[in-house]
Amino acid sequence: MSARAIDRALEAAITAGVLPKNAAAPATDERPWPVVLLTALGAWLAALPLLGSVGLMLGDWITRGFGPYLIGVLVLAGALAMLRARELPLFVEQLAVPALLTGAGTLGFGLFRDLPLNAAAAILALIALAFGWAIARPWLRVLLGAGAALMTMLVCLPAEGDIFGLRHWTRVGFAWHACLALWLIAGRVQRRGLNDGSRARTAAALEALAAGWLLTTLAGLAWWSGMTLLVGATLGGGLVGAVGVALAEQAGGIWGGRVLQSLSVLLAAGGAAWIERSWPAVRRPWCGGVAAVLVVLAWFMPALGAVLLALAASAASKRWRLAAVAALAAAWIVGGFYYQLQWPLATKAVVLVAAAVVLGALAWWAAGGWRAAAPRDGAREPSSRIPQVGIALTALVVLAVANFAIWQKEDLIANGRPVYLELAPVDPRSLMQGDFMRLNFRMPAAVEGRLDGLLSATRPRVVASLDGRGVATVQRLEDGRPLGADEILIELTPKGGRWIFVSDAWFFAEGEAKRWEPAEYGEFRVGDDGRALLVGLVGDDLIPL
Repeated sequence: MSARAIDRALEAAITAGVLPKNAAAPATDERPWPVVLLTALGAWLAALPLLGSVGLMLGDWITRGFGPYLIGVLVLAGALAMLRARELPLFVEQLAVPALLTGAGTLGFGLFRDLPLNAAAAILALIALAFGWAIARPWLRVLLGAGAALMTMLVCLPAEGDIFGLRHWTRVGFAWHACLALWLIAGRVQRRGLNDGSRARTAAALEALAAGWLLTTLAGLAWWSGMTLLVGATLGGGLVGAVGVALAEQAGGIWGGRVLQSLSVLLAAGGAAWIERSWPAVRRPWCGGVAAVLVVLAWFMPALGAVLLALAASAASKRWRLAAVAALAAAWIVGGFYYQLQWPLATKAVVLVAAAVVLGALAWWAAGGWRAAAPRDGAREPSSRIPQVGIALTALVVLAVANFAIWQKEDLIANGRPVYLELAPVDPRSLMQGDFMRLNFRMPAAVEGRLDGLLSATRPRVVASLDGRGVATVQRLEDGRPLGADEILIELTPKGGRWIFVSDAWFFAEGEAKRWEPAEYGEFRVGDDGRALLVGLVGDDLIPL
């Protein structure tokens, strides 16, 4: 907020009697951000060796007995005293931040060691909120609010076992929804009980803490929904997140998943109603259609409804930065729908295409309404057709690129050289999950070791020798040496932080798992340039399954 806008708001508040006549705007921090950043870097570089030295001097005492509590409380108290000082040099302020983190980490070590997970997390959450209340620095309050939200989520999880395992995946979802509910309650308290000048400091503290809390909640919901499209394929995260809801249902019943889906629909509808109540301009039929599409999508994406409600609440209160983060989280969740195994791929395609068609029709309807509402005068010049031409050209380019890629693959299937790569065991062997099978093709340890951590602007290729049946054995990475008569190049693909042969999964129709269990080799088509395409799986006799 600019200084001029703050002055106007202050003047309006004094005129309305909300603030006393002698009220003045708080002093602003005029330190340039590069100075703050460099000072913080210097403070952290100075603090880390100091803290490490203290840890070495204390030795085992810091991890045994009452040591973590005593050291943690003393360090936290020192950091709090520094951060509450009115006139604090920038270097000392930044020096106190690693001390604050160290004290919290040391105390947390003792708490999680001696107490159940829920109790330890609850204590740390209360400490984070108390420190956020006591330290009058908005950026630090945001961080403390984020930490408090994370600890509160842990409070809702089971005290023992694999808390993030598939058995508890629905419980993780409920935990993040509980965090959102607490954020909504805090917002209502702020609007109803702190909306006067006498409690401005309390409202400001709650605002910063709530912002950090919501940011963590949105990140948690996005993480719980799984990796989004393309990112999951690159980082190997497509089998986590809301896909766990489907697998958890197989282990412990479907009620949890259905409740989360129903809750998602209710929250999405609540967000639509919130926006409709706050912004009369959106009370139009086509806006209702957009809301209906989002509500339907919320049924298929259990995390989407909560994020849409957070988006509506943030936008209605003009917290645009939080609204932008919520919109980004919603886009992430929609992209993650691709990896939800509880829905067949055909169903997912139909849902997304139908949503796109309906939204396109609503956009056309809205554009027609805007044209009808525009003033009509004879002097108006014809509208430009540049946007329509641009859309048409974009559609043609997309179709051309897609069909060229299809043609390339069809040409490789028709004219590529048949090559068979032996399957290596995975852990567990031939892991069946839903409608696909994990694949791991055999590669020499020496070659795999050279590929570990390899960063390359172009995809690496391996040299493989072929026997009389067409079975390939990887020999080495391409090193420029001429290929032998029985050798070929095979291009590798990045996936999950490593280099693989084309794909690490084979997808099949539901109910066909037994058909693919005898697989021993992957059947590829390989071009002269090394491009490869997995076309099937075969048994030991190389007969297609």
